[in-house]
Amino acid sequence: MDDLNALADEHLTAARASAHGRSAHRLLHEEPLRQTVIALTSGSALDEHNAPAAASLQVLRGRVRLTAASGDVEVSAGGLQPIPQERHGLLALEDSVVLLTTVND
Repeated sequence: MDDLNALADEHLTAARASAHGRSAHRLLHEEPLRQTVIALTSGSALDEHNAPAAASLQVLRGRVRLTAASGDVEVSAGGLQPIPQERHGLLALEDSVVLLTTVND
């Protein structure tokens, strides 16, 4: 079993050392379900991309902004947010770690 706190620490450290300000680790890949820990330094972003069939974002540390045409949503540590079925992006408002859960077709 993976320790989310240890992974959050590890990947936030890696993101801080990365020129791109991010680091990720796929925890689970059992089609159609995937779970990935993503660490982003403050101001780093995941550019706009297409949404999977279903997805949610749980913020483990920090605060992020989920951006989409239907409206932006800020999510803080402990928050859980469904990802809209449209192109979207993610911006770290402070050093952050999220757990992305997706279901793919």
